[in-house]
Amino acid sequence: MDCCGEIPTIQEKWGFKNKMSYWWRAVKSWFQKKPESNTIKHARRELIALGYDLNQKEEDPNKWIVENIFELLRVFNKQGHSGSSAPYCASMFKKLALFEPLCPLTGDDSEWNEVGNDTWQNIRCSHVFKGVDGKAYDIDGKIFRELDGCQYTSADSRVFITFPYIPKSEYVDVPKEIDN
Repeated sequence: MDCCGEIPTIQEKWGFKNKMSYWWRAVKSWFQKKPESNTIKHARRELIALGYDLNQKEEDPNKWIVENIFELLRVFNKQGHSGSSAPYCASMFKKLALFEPLCPLTGDDSEWNEVGNDTWQNIRCSHVFKGVDGKAYDIDGKIFRELDGCQYTSADSRVFITFPYIPKSEYVDVPKEIDN
């Protein structure tokens, strides 16, 4: 370059654009090849043991469940939980995803929604109700379990409760009823 010539750009002098493009592709490739987490590997093993086909092509609820589980686990892994925060977060997430309360129900008027015929349903726990007499009850207070593991609820599942109340169910083992 002479004193009257133009000064080359960084791109021209060092091929900066090409180098950046190369490095971007390399970094992108590394992230794409990042090994699966132990959580994902564990989920794969467990889902296969349960009988799921992880390579299923046909669109159906089983495929969607598997995809949803892996999506949730990837988000959970990205959050970088430690050995002490992971169980805490998973426990809280499970309760919230299943529409369960995180702390005891108080029975306060703000917790109720009238659903008809002088019946109120608790907005924090959908299986807790109260009648016109003000008595509250849990319709899942007793869950009946047959010897083969089948479970069901019935009118006999209702358990009257007092506040503060932490929802819980009692499992009652019963013999299988014989159909006549």
